[in-house]
This record gives sequence, C-alpha cells and structure tokens, in this order.
Amino acid sequence: MGYSIAQKIIARAAGRDSVTPGEIVTCSVDLALLLDSGGPRRIWPRLKELGAGVWDPDKIVVVTDHFTPAVDAESAAILQLTRDFVREFEIPRFFDMQGIGHVVLTENGFVQPGMFACGGDSHSSNGGAFGCYMVGFGAIEMTGVVVTGEIWLQVPETVRVNWSGAFGPGVAAKDIMLMLCRELGINNAFKVIEFGGDTVAGMTMNERATLTNMAAEMGAETGIVEPDDTTLAAIRAGGQHPDAAALDWCSDADTDYEAVHNFVATELAPQVAAPHSPANSGPVGEVTNVRVDQAYIGACVGAKLSDLHMVAEVLNGRTVAGGTRLLIAPASQQVIVDATTDGTMKILVDAGAYLLPTGCGACAALGAGILAEDEVCISSTNRNFKGRMGANSASVYLGSPYTVAASAVAGQIADPREMLV
Repeated sequence: MGYSIAQKIIARAAGRDSVTPGEIVTCSVDLALLLDSGGPRRIWPRLKELGAGVWDPDKIVVVTDHFTPAVDAESAAILQLTRDFVREFEIPRFFDMQGIGHVVLTENGFVQPGMFACGGDSHSSNGGAFGCYMVGFGAIEMTGVVVTGEIWLQVPETVRVNWSGAFGPGVAAKDIMLMLCRELGINNAFKVIEFGGDTVAGMTMNERATLTNMAAEMGAETGIVEPDDTTLAAIRAGGQHPDAAALDWCSDADTDYEAVHNFVATELAPQVAAPHSPANSGPVGEVTNVRVDQAYIGACVGAKLSDLHMVAEVLNGRTVAGGTRLLIAPASQQVIVDATTDGTMKILVDAGAYLLPTGCGACAALGAGILAEDEVCISSTNRNFKGRMGANSASVYLGSPYTVAASAVAGQIADPREMLV
C-alpha cells in the first residue's frame, strides 16, 4: 500500500524511509510559530530555569495577535515581554501587531509543501493548506521545540475527505467545515483530515486554509491539502520561492486511508452551528426567529480578504439592521490595505459596520467586541463554546461570512441566498 502526504512528511522529518500509523517518532522541526498568548511568556521562564537558549532563531516566527492592541496594563506587559524575548534571542522574523499569526505566516509564504512545522496554538493546522504538516502544541512541548528543534509524536491515521462540484450562491468553505463537524464528529484524535476533490482544487488558498484551520474543531491532529499551482503562486506572492520538488509532496494513489468520505458541494446549503459547539450545525433554514445583538466578522478563519469580499457582496447597497451591531476585525494589516484599495472597506463602512483593530480580539474574549450576559451573536469565528466570546450566558452561533453579513442586515439569523439573487 502507498503512503499519505502526512506520512511522507513525517518520515522525512524523522529521518526514516517510511512510517506507520501508531508508531512514535521524533521529528526535526522546519518552522515554529510562537504567539504572544502562549509563546514567550510561557516559554521564557522555562528557558531561564533550564539555562537554555533558542536552537535556531531563523526557524522561529513570533507574532503578537491575542493581546493587541493592549487594553490594560497586563496586556501591555505581555506584549513588552514578547518584544524583549525577540530582542534577547535575535529572532529576525517578528511581526508585532501586524495580524493574526496563522494568517501572517501564510501571507509571507513561510509555510511550504513538505515542511514539518508546529505552533503554540491549536489553529496552527491553518498552515496545512500549503501542503505542509503543521500542528499545534502546548507551551511545554513548544519549550522543547524552541530548545532542541525536535518534537516527538505518534504517527496519525489519515482520513480522506473528497468534495466534488461547485458551490451554490452563499455557500463557502466554512459551510463545509460546520457540516463535517456534525457528520464526522469532533473526536478525531490522532487523525489527519486530508481534503481533496475538484471542489477543493478550485478553491483559493484562503478558502483551503478555512478547511485545514477548522480541522482543529474536528479534534484532528491537523488538516492538509495537497499542493498545486495555486499553492506555488501563493508562496511566490508572499515573496518566497517554492522548492523545486514542491509538487512531489502528494499522497500515493493506493494510500491506505483509515476512511474515505465523498461529498457533493452542489447539495450543500449555508450552515449555522448553534451554541455551544461547532457540531451543533444544520442548514440555515432550520434556524428561525433568532434575533441577533451582534454579528462578528473576525479570527484567523473568518476575516481574511476573501471573507471580507463575501461580506461586501451581501452588504452592497444595504444597511445593518437597527439594534444589531456588525463588528469587523480584519485578520491582518495587509487585509486592511487590500480591502481599502479595492473598495471593499467603503462598502462595509457605508453599510454601518464598525471596524476593529486586527488581531484575535473577541474570538478569544480579548479586546473589543466581547459579549454581555444573555446577548446573542452570530460569528465567522471557529468556536462557539460557552464563554468563548464573553459572558457565559451569551449565545454564539457560527456561520460563513455570507451568513453573518445577511444576519446583520436582517437583525436575525438569515439565509444569505435571499440577498444574493
């Protein structure tokens, strides 16, 4: 039997000809992402206790995104510590208040096919859209990575998920993931979700990143998409040069997948996940008479340039309903520049949207946009657990940027297809 792309990447990183699911191996890390949330403030004290330094500053990317901009003295201290860490260890790739780490990483072409990468955040799986194996680890594991440049792991099984056909109006990659959280569940530990099929091949890199990002919501180790010319173009757009053998990183035709699932995109309706799990999802038409206090466009999964384009498609010529606030926190400074240049930002502001600073923000109940007791929000973010965006009694629904925008206009959860005719 053949090998999956994940097995091939892990084998290369482990210095092996091949690996088998269930084996425990030690892998050399090609790139490590540290964020202000669980990075230097958790790792540096351990380095001091160990009397250790950083294994390779050139293979580390540091981004401030969770506590930016600082809203209190504690947040400011965390950011200052992060900046001091970067100076202390002379880490050249530091992005301070430039955007959400997972998006900054891909915007700059830092993740490439065949890489074995890791990050100190569960949504590090975002990088898998570029054909690399990228997984999130906790602060203790990331301390080991920072010191040694290595990490052990149990080789996961791979589940192949194929999508065929074109999306209908108002449907996006986010709808795929909300549907998969329901159909395949959120307990996929020690599994890689490999996305394929002509639907995925036709997606932009931003949409592919939505798939791999939310593999974390399925409980998977990571998500991955085999690289193609679209991948290489995105790497070049980020100012980097793809490896000459980049397209060789693909699964064998006779790969022994744990399971293969086939779905048809033309049959998919816009999805909404009800509180308090992404798996509580169903077609938007099943959610009726749910008034919305806040509609939120944000996070690494839901505020990229293509996401703002979806919002603008709905909002163009319309206004946000009275009694409902639409908050937009673009995923990066580059997104703000691009959305301003192409006219998207004007459409959003003219419709009554409030613009927030780039960063993780209300997605992680940090900064502006958190919810009060008993408020109802529909959000383009990845999670809707109790208390995730503020008060424990608040209710958070999840939808695509199309659905969030339509709900902001209607003042209640609404089907975006009705506004895209």
